[in-house]
Amino acid sequence: MSTATSDVILDRMMELHPKIIDLTLDRVWRLLHALDDPQDRLPPVIHLAGTNGKGSTQAMIRAGLEGMGKRVHAYTSPHLARFHERIRLAGDLISETHLSDVLDECYAANDGADITYFEITTCAALLAFARTPADFTLLEVGLGGRLDATNVPEAPALTVITPVSIDHEQFLGDTLEKIAFEKAGILKPGVPCVVGPQQDAAMDVIEARAAALSAPLIAYGQQWHVYEERGRLVFQDETGLLDLPLPALPGAHQMSNAGAAVAALRYLGADESACEAAMRDLVWPARMQRLRSGPLVEAAPEAELWLDGGHNAAAGEALGAHLAGLPTRPTHLICGMLNTKDISGYLRPLAQVADSLTAVSIPGEVNTLSAEKTAAAARAVGMVANESDTVLAALQGIYADDPHARVLICGSLYLAGAVLRENG
Repeated sequence: MSTATSDVILDRMMELHPKIIDLTLDRVWRLLHALDDPQDRLPPVIHLAGTNGKGSTQAMIRAGLEGMGKRVHAYTSPHLARFHERIRLAGDLISETHLSDVLDECYAANDGADITYFEITTCAALLAFARTPADFTLLEVGLGGRLDATNVPEAPALTVITPVSIDHEQFLGDTLEKIAFEKAGILKPGVPCVVGPQQDAAMDVIEARAAALSAPLIAYGQQWHVYEERGRLVFQDETGLLDLPLPALPGAHQMSNAGAAVAALRYLGADESACEAAMRDLVWPARMQRLRSGPLVEAAPEAELWLDGGHNAAAGEALGAHLAGLPTRPTHLICGMLNTKDISGYLRPLAQVADSLTAVSIPGEVNTLSAEKTAAAARAVGMVANESDTVLAALQGIYADDPHARVLICGSLYLAGAVLRENG
């Protein structure tokens, strides 16, 4: 048993490679072989990729499978408050002792060789999954798909591709086609793939890759449809129609995620009650999450406080559409972003629905965009913008001027994580 805490071991792992992101599978394969190939001993795998919605879709699939009484492993990234959130073993977050032990084992097996933080921690997750009995394993891609560290199971039970859009261009390519090619890299010969709504350019790439691999597609608009009717979610595929509750996560964009989750569950043999559980019982923080308690809420008790971690142009469009559909109320943003993101693309649709933006830097993040630059980008798209040193100070400033405001803290999952830690 390890005598070091997981935080200490994770800090050591940050020093094993000079780059945070370096897409290749060579280092992963080397370490997995040293660990006796745990990726070959996983419970049936559902592998998810996509630019937006893969985490929400995974959460819905997990809720549905657990509604069937299944034990489910789940791997996701990044975490919000604690690293343990990334690894769920048979339904429960990994314990501190178990996490420290598998991290320590991977660190020793790696023997000081170059490997990125995400790669070695993914290997640790796979090792934990292989040693813990379960019925299914849900793996969420970290970045891209083709060269992502999760792309190691030889024959998953199912793959899922949620909507693809422009993001991470410096790693995945500067066109939708190039990015879709990377996402479609999770397709495997003969393995079905559930595909969410796609732009034509992305769908063409996915269909071509699927044809080359004889991988059947279960695609939105072809094999399945989803829409809202009278406050319910209606899902239809070749086996019939389901009348379900709306997903617990707010936002019209969650409809397509819900449809992909139900399509996956139907393929896996879920009945209607399991699909209802997928909509009703899912929990996925920082996706238009209403904050109802904690120090931030106490600092602005009459305000309506929301938190969202979306960070690209498609997320901005989805947020803008959702805010536009809410009851009329003055709306103010508190925004912090990474300097690797398309801030103008993210903010442009929000400029249509927000009365102001207060920019903050993301605490503890080397790659944060400065509050000054975020505010300047907001002004460039027509927003009233100013700066603040902290989220709390920004909130207090908004509340002093407009106690009954709607306030959305947004721009980054890293900012969302900091907010959740600060808010308890």
